[in-house]
Amino acid sequence: MIEVKNLTKSYGNKHAVNDISFTVNQGEILGFLGPNGAGKSTTMNILTGYISSTSGTAKIDDHDILDDPIEAKKHIGYLPEHPPLYLDMTVQEYLEFVYQLKKARQPMKAHIDDVCRRVKITDVQKRIIKNLSKGYQQRVGLAQALIGNPEVLILDEPTVGLDPKQIIEIRNLIKALGQRHTIILSSHILPEVQAVCDRVIVINKGKIVADDTAENLSHSLTDDFRYIARIEGPEDELEKLLKGIGGTVEVQSLGQKEQGVYEFSIEAEPGSDIRRDLFKRLAERNYPLLGLKTTELTLEDIFLQLTQDSSAKKNTDGGNQ
Repeated sequence: MIEVKNLTKSYGNKHAVNDISFTVNQGEILGFLGPNGAGKSTTMNILTGYISSTSGTAKIDDHDILDDPIEAKKHIGYLPEHPPLYLDMTVQEYLEFVYQLKKARQPMKAHIDDVCRRVKITDVQKRIIKNLSKGYQQRVGLAQALIGNPEVLILDEPTVGLDPKQIIEIRNLIKALGQRHTIILSSHILPEVQAVCDRVIVINKGKIVADDTAENLSHSLTDDFRYIARIEGPEDELEKLLKGIGGTVEVQSLGQKEQGVYEFSIEAEPGSDIRRDLFKRLAERNYPLLGLKTTELTLEDIFLQLTQDSSAKKNTDGGNQ
């Protein structure tokens, strides 16, 4: 649905985006991450036709955004960080205005009513936009992106400035929209990206430094396959039992956390899943397993490691020249 090949955007000698390539498949929700100045906003602006690239191509549903912008833009719904709202209009008037700008072909009233239902703003359709809360204004921004029923949605920081309840509501809405649209989501709220997106691209200093699922990135960046288990039973017996499970490398007691309950750090061999055998053995001895979690890298850990490692490598290379 989206195809980017060797995309470059230069300002003099500086490359805001430097020869990047990626695709986004139909029905996929892609998280697009990067520190400030990394090139993600430039990339999104090129994809939406707001600015042109220096070289390379960006295609939306096989239409080049530079060579065939009108046709390409028919397939795009765009929500910038600051929604382009006309605050003195009612929600209904504004969406009718957007409908006319986009030259949408669906029956206008039925289409707008359907979009309002999908983003849950039916109850404020007759209200003036400037009198709405920030959360409702953000929903109106999403509604304008959905006018014309575009196949692709490009959302730039869709939850900025919202309170935790509103963030959860917009997050759930984006997940629901992903069932019918291809979505690129740019956000600095990393748990949000991890909760919503099927895949993650990390861009740093104009180059893509990662492109995979968060889970696969976590596995590729660390060899530490460690579980933290909280178990009720005698500490010495539990430690001996855990060490006898196939695939374990090291077992360390982290001490008593509740009365008669101990926590253990269990390092497993790479690629070894010990969870079922662990549960079976504890059940046979009637030792309750009260908690089990992995110490996989979070998306925040991944983001920091990728961007810091890239910077560190560049500094090291520069120092050796």
